Amino acid sequence: MQAFYDWFFPAVWVAFLVYWQIAWHRIAGTKATTRIEPAASRVLRTIAFLVAISLFFIPQPLAPWLFLRLLPNPLACFWTGAAITLAGLLFAVWARIILGTNWSRSVTIKQDHELITAGPYRRIRHPIYTGILTGFLGSAVATGQLRGLIAFALVFLALWYKLRLEESWMRSQFGDVYTNYSRRTAALVPWLL
Repeated sequence: MQAFYDWFFPAVWVAFLVYWQIAWHRIAGTKATTRIEPAASRVLRTIAFLVAISLFFIPQPLAPWLFLRLLPNPLACFWTGAAITLAGLLFAVWARIILGTNWSRSVTIKQDHELITAGPYRRIRHPIYTGILTGFLGSAVATGQLRGLIAFALVFLALWYKLRLEESWMRSQFGDVYTNYSRRTAALVPWLL
């Protein structure tokens, strides 16, 4: 059973990343990009994600303080975290499907860019970020340790920066339509954020 616990989260995250790559290649080139965020911004976000992910795999002897337990009952944390992670990643996949050819890994404006307000976009402006953050939150709950909290915080900061840049670009692209849309929707979590 320990082998299951050890490999569950790596398997879930690898499956998610493989899907994400396949989905990206399926839509690459469907709409021309007219504006893309600077490379430095993309590189910093990638580094933040890599550091966050590596925190889940770092051996305890290298940094024992990262293994400080913040939540009791490791078994309950594991299963609760597993459910949260799966729900979050499935939510991100749903949002990605709804976004269709407007999706991109980077903050971009595409030719004939559309403002999508269907599916999860009815209530949340950035549901992919919400899903990914929820996935990291679930992984953090599953570990119940300081390293999970740090990983979640790193991903939150990286996505918050990306969200702010994207919001600015969407306002300049769609004007009052986006301003009105943002008034009736949450950025990440309805009634909270």
